[in-house]
Amino acid sequence: MPIMLDHQLREQIPHKTTEFPVTYYHDELAELPHWAGPYHWHPDFEIATAERGTLDYQVRQQHIVLEAGDSIFVNGNMLHRVRQLSGDRPDTVPIILFSGAAIAPEHSTVYQNYIHPIMQCDSLPFILFRHENNSHREINYFIQETYRRLSEQTQCYEMAVQRNISRILEYLFCNLDRFPKSEATRIQIKSQIRLQKMLTYIYEHYAETITLEDISNAAHISRSEAGRCFTAYMGCSLVHALIQYRLQIAHRLLSEKTHTLQEISYACGFHSANYLSRKFKETYGYAPSEISALGK
Repeated sequence: MPIMLDHQLREQIPHKTTEFPVTYYHDELAELPHWAGPYHWHPDFEIATAERGTLDYQVRQQHIVLEAGDSIFVNGNMLHRVRQLSGDRPDTVPIILFSGAAIAPEHSTVYQNYIHPIMQCDSLPFILFRHENNSHREINYFIQETYRRLSEQTQCYEMAVQRNISRILEYLFCNLDRFPKSEATRIQIKSQIRLQKMLTYIYEHYAETITLEDISNAAHISRSEAGRCFTAYMGCSLVHALIQYRLQIAHRLLSEKTHTLQEISYACGFHSANYLSRKFKETYGYAPSEISALGK
């Protein structure tokens, strides 16, 4: 199932919050060009594991390298994205997204005393669990067991998943003061909010003819300040980010094989099939017509 983003670039979590607010993903990178996911955020906690390749998990402005067997916990509402750095096949990258409501109702004592403090810890954007670290052995077991239960979905699997997530959150709470903290400065927080506003504008208007002023105005800043935000967080210019997002949409539409190249170019804001083809090949190394043959 491909990652779905809403109009705030927050991930739309397809789980039913009042029933079982836990969702399991795997093989997501195989669906994405260059085995790289989009920059997004969501209110749910996230846990992901590198299975056989090397991954770059960017959280806020920090890049965390995951080797095979390493896992990462990403706190809620943190800007993040993942891309594969090595390996000749896309990593399966098992991921679980879950709400604290999977353990207890939000108004309950358990939620307020133990889960809410983790969510509100802005200085804890992520926690890294290395596979070779003996002190992480138990938590890594709970993570793997959760993946297995969600994958197999045998009888009473929801109860087993709930127990494992409860143990994971208990571990996080009990060790909250011991984890390395990464305090965001006021400037970084302001830049992140601005970036979120501009990414939201791009997502909502990518099919239209838009200018750099349009995007920067969405965050009420100048073009130069907008450029600094994109460079700091995404390592690229605003123009490059816009084109790459349009190309991601085009890649998905091309894979669906239901529209012509001309239709897709207009749907993605390029207004020229030739220009789309040229930028597509520059970025992915193959022409749009080769997607089916390459199994992309």
